[in-house]
Amino acid sequence: MMEFKLPDVGEGIHEGEIGKWLIKEGERVSCDQPIVEVLTDKVNAELTAPAGGVVRKLMFAEGDKVEVGEVLFLLDEEGRATLGGIGEAEQAAAAPSPAVSPPAESRIASVHPPRRARAVPYVRQLARQLKIDMEQVTAGGADGRITEEDLRRYADTREAGDPASAASEATASGRSGSDGGVALHTQHPSRPPADSVSAARMDSETPSCAEERIPLRGVRLKIAERLVKAATIIPHVTQVDELEADALQALRERLQPIAAERQVKLTYLPFFIKALVIALKEFPAFNASLDDGSKEIVLKRYYHIGIATDTPDGLIVPVIRHADKKTLFQLAEEIARLTLQAREGKLALEQITGGTFTISNVGPIGSLLATPIINHPEAAILALHKMEPRMVVRNGEGVIRLMMNMALSFDHRLIDGADAIRFTNRMKRLLEHPDLLWAEMV
Repeated sequence: MMEFKLPDVGEGIHEGEIGKWLIKEGERVSCDQPIVEVLTDKVNAELTAPAGGVVRKLMFAEGDKVEVGEVLFLLDEEGRATLGGIGEAEQAAAAPSPAVSPPAESRIASVHPPRRARAVPYVRQLARQLKIDMEQVTAGGADGRITEEDLRRYADTREAGDPASAASEATASGRSGSDGGVALHTQHPSRPPADSVSAARMDSETPSCAEERIPLRGVRLKIAERLVKAATIIPHVTQVDELEADALQALRERLQPIAAERQVKLTYLPFFIKALVIALKEFPAFNASLDDGSKEIVLKRYYHIGIATDTPDGLIVPVIRHADKKTLFQLAEEIARLTLQAREGKLALEQITGGTFTISNVGPIGSLLATPIINHPEAAILALHKMEPRMVVRNGEGVIRLMMNMALSFDHRLIDGADAIRFTNRMKRLLEHPDLLWAEMV
């Protein structure tokens, strides 16, 4: 009998919630068949069967909380099914004698046998899609883990090599596709099924359904919990300023043909990230966090910029790591890739954690002004609003300029209002005179 346990996917996740069972007790399943949707505080996951067999018992109901390591269901592997339909006497006769019976722990198969290749579940699933034998890939990540970049690099090398060798390797990958473990696919949380929505309430004054109740679960629940935590713990103050974007628009238009040659979609956001990183290096308190336990301010000398992204399932914040070391075009490419993965629910855990500062670009939707909530435990967040022609005064005369507002919310425990103004002034100068972006670049 195999025990299927909730796997440890890292990044501080200790529990999940059973979103939806995709199988039933007594059902025969095949290896890698989707089994259950699990909702976590980072991403939602679809777990697949590590082997073929018959599902004997579901240990939890939909909506139940499950901790990492707890058994989700029991599976009789193919060829190891229990003697169903045989009487107790026949089963007893068929069973080995107590003298030679193996210890109980050796009769329980684990879904976590030792693995030679270390990687997060998302990377393992990507390896299956690319038909890559992970044991052939050189690990470049922390603690000897294989990363997505390692797989992409390996796939590129394979495509440039001998086609026959690549086909042979793909066959080998197919044989070892399950990696002996649990496959994890990040995906969008399922919309609540019709039968999960409570019956509409009726009263004598309303002839039709006036209410619909939808369970607050999964990503939306975690978003709510984090926002309450951030708004409760952090004393928010918002500093608002406006900037003139005509010069920035002209620079972007000059660079668009080069971006097109590289097949890069060049938006305004990479320019803001460039200016932001320069300002963060000059004002380190904005790239910090407060350790409440030790009462210490943690100044961070790395610049992992979160990009708040609107998705069908709520606000997701993928992170651009080491943004200070990327070119304008590299930033544009990574923004496009992370945004697409976020909207498709395909982000890995390491892609949505570890941010040091967050940008929320709500301008394309049409926002004029907002007071963003800080992404705890970060020290600040910058909201960018729509660009539009406005009448402004220059040299005593009214002129039309392309203007936009930016709103900086900051943790008043770490940052004073005067420094917040200096910070936005610095960004404003860099963006209104964008040639300075190159002059200040390191």
